[in-house]
Amino acid sequence: MDNHIIDIHATILQALEQLNALTDGVMTLIVTDQEGHVSGTVTDGDIRRALLGGATLQTPVEEAAHKDFSSVGPDTPVDRIKQARLKGIRLLPVIDSAGKLVDTLDLTKVETILPMSAILMAGGKGERLRPLTLTTPKPLLEIDGMPIIDYNVRNLSRAGITDVTVTTRYLASQIIDHFSKPVFGIDVKCVVEENPLGTIGAASLISRNDEGDTLVMNSDLLTTLSLEEMFLLHKTEKADVTIAAIPYSVSVPYAILATDGREVRSLEEKPTYSYYANAGIYIFSNRLLNSILPGTPTDAPELIEKAISEGGKVVFFPIDGTWIDIGSPADFRHAEELMRHHRAMGRF
Repeated sequence: MDNHIIDIHATILQALEQLNALTDGVMTLIVTDQEGHVSGTVTDGDIRRALLGGATLQTPVEEAAHKDFSSVGPDTPVDRIKQARLKGIRLLPVIDSAGKLVDTLDLTKVETILPMSAILMAGGKGERLRPLTLTTPKPLLEIDGMPIIDYNVRNLSRAGITDVTVTTRYLASQIIDHFSKPVFGIDVKCVVEENPLGTIGAASLISRNDEGDTLVMNSDLLTTLSLEEMFLLHKTEKADVTIAAIPYSVSVPYAILATDGREVRSLEEKPTYSYYANAGIYIFSNRLLNSILPGTPTDAPELIEKAISEGGKVVFFPIDGTWIDIGSPADFRHAEELMRHHRAMGRF
């Protein structure tokens, strides 16, 4: 962060020298006073415009700084960060309520900061992938040189989610050892299910406030889902649950009869019916997650049905992109091929 900070009394020449020394490709400096208050940001373009306007190399850099700058504060809406990114802004100062710089947000590495925690469910045995999973838990199987679960941790890191917990049971010690050091900058916590707790019951082992939301997802998925867009939908809809969903079609190889009693009203030749299927990725309100009785086996559909029956709002977010549930050897081979393609194209 220090490489991108310049004192308010520095000269334009010093700013140019500092910009020239940057090696991360983010050509922005943040101008601060001695107490850390941010007065502006400056790029080489700002300096060029100042020089063309009559400034000299000895002019204080503050005179060239952009004063109407974008920043991230304690309550900055996610959509404002999105707008800054779409404008091509690459570095945002993170300031506290007093206007002091506390950090920087490099939008070339992190796309946003989503104000929620995340739970990755990793307790299953992966029986359909045996013998691969006889000695290795499925989330740690490698796809194109990286464990499956790490693809998801990387997506969380890019979304600015740093409070991440993995729930595990089968071969738990391997997963705990894997996360004994940070992965993509995140200190991942692990919680062990002593007994099987269903697809979401392990969430009851994690303490949280009633306020806010938590992303819950299976750890053995590969997806290009936009967590940012899913979160924005969840907030816009004021939902208790948002379910990521994949399109699913069923083709019937016969003519289907529309009947009224014994009478045939019409025939539809070989129809295709389209649905949305649960993708195993959810955003739950913390209040709803906290309603799970501790240690009680609970499946996600059961909790969602509870929310609906109590008048809660449940919406879905369609996935537009890659989604692979690695449940079989064929899925595993397909995922390997797809990831090699994605990484060759710089997409994953």
